[in-house]
Amino acid sequence: MNTMQNTISSPQRFFLYARKSTDVEDKQVRSIEDQITELRAFARQEGLHIVEELVEKQSAKIPGRPIFGEMIKRVESGEANGILAWHPDRLARNSVDGGRIIYLLDCGHLAILKFPTFWAENTSQGKFMLSIAFAKQILC
Repeated sequence: MNTMQNTISSPQRFFLYARKSTDVEDKQVRSIEDQITELRAFARQEGLHIVEELVEKQSAKIPGRPIFGEMIKRVESGEANGILAWHPDRLARNSVDGGRIIYLLDCGHLAILKFPTFWAENTSQGKFMLSIAFAKQILC
């Protein structure tokens, strides 16, 4: 069985990731606390197994966020095969991080992404929609 099939058939384990930039406070709609509250409720409703909650207070405009980078390494090592975030823009606002997320879906390290505010499946159409969401953030 290939890696992608193994990942998809294994139990789904999620990192809950909440991020808020510290450089443009007035433009952001959701505080970290609001994101976590909504994500916990969504996880309960969907029956998602949360491995760990990760919080980052840093802009995602350029690559190099330490908590995001560590989360990606932990996904690659198999600690979790899903990420739960409020919206794709919490994960990536630059092409490098957006590309990493899509690559992890492609190679099977990530089986699923969940957002209460956005539809994304690990399908061609889902990855296309995700890349549009990431590209919109890069252009803003």
